[in-house]
Amino acid sequence: MKPVRTAARALLASVFVVSGVRVLMNPGEKRVELARGVTDKVTPLLEKIDPRIPSDARTLVRIKAASDVVAGLALATGRLTRPAAAVLAAGLVPTTIAGHSFWSYDKPERAAQEIHFLKNISLLGGLLLAAVDTEGRPGLAYRTSHAASRSKREVKRAVKTAKREAKIAAISAAAARRLPG
Repeated sequence: MKPVRTAARALLASVFVVSGVRVLMNPGEKRVELARGVTDKVTPLLEKIDPRIPSDARTLVRIKAASDVVAGLALATGRLTRPAAAVLAAGLVPTTIAGHSFWSYDKPERAAQEIHFLKNISLLGGLLLAAVDTEGRPGLAYRTSHAASRSKREVKRAVKTAKREAKIAAISAAAARRLPG
């Protein structure tokens, strides 16, 4: 299954790496204008968190593109795949809403935007699967709960062994006292 996972991650990541590099080189006025629909809503929050955080649409588009490239490369190369997929998924939601809000278009362009919207939703599904994929190994929640159960069993076993050894030692000591000396 490993070659399939590797190929699937590389294929899934490719669109983010390629488009991220293109946007980094030239964000484009149309893309920046579309992004303003989302960035204008989060700008007050960003400024409230820290005024040094960039909040203009062009910079945020470039930051998102850079995160797409980095996370896409991480996903494609098998490094930190789950966090990389989560970052890509989180970035895809506002991009889809800002860039492909098909409900706000008229008939001829509406169908094309709806297809792009659905493609992005499909990518989101793949990213969510990649974000939770443990590659057949137990997840953190499973390992944690079972580690606690194992620890409890090991403590019980250690107590039982200690009692048995104490009993054997007591019997040996009593036998040693009865021996003529």
